Amino acid sequence: MSSVTIRIPAVLQPFADGQSRLVTEAATVDEALRKLCAIHAQLRPRLFAPDGQLRRFVNVFVGEVRMRHDDGLHTPLDAGAVITILPAVAGG
Repeated sequence: MSSVTIRIPAVLQPFADGQSRLVTEAATVDEALRKLCAIHAQLRPRLFAPDGQLRRFVNVFVGEVRMRHDDGLHTPLDAGAVITILPAVAGG
């Protein structure tokens, strides 16, 4: 397992006790996000659908690479990786 940082956007910080990031140990993106949700349970319904899949409007990046393609959430993490959660914003 590697030490990774998860960056929490301002819009989700109220559901993470005001935290802007979490440093944790994780081998994959999925494991890191599930650890984040275990610590901050209010984030789970905002990131994951009831079936356990990442919600469509939630984008996750490792560095500058979007995690919807290739191995997706099963992407392995290197030590020092930075995961960024970026929910889509709509307006009109």
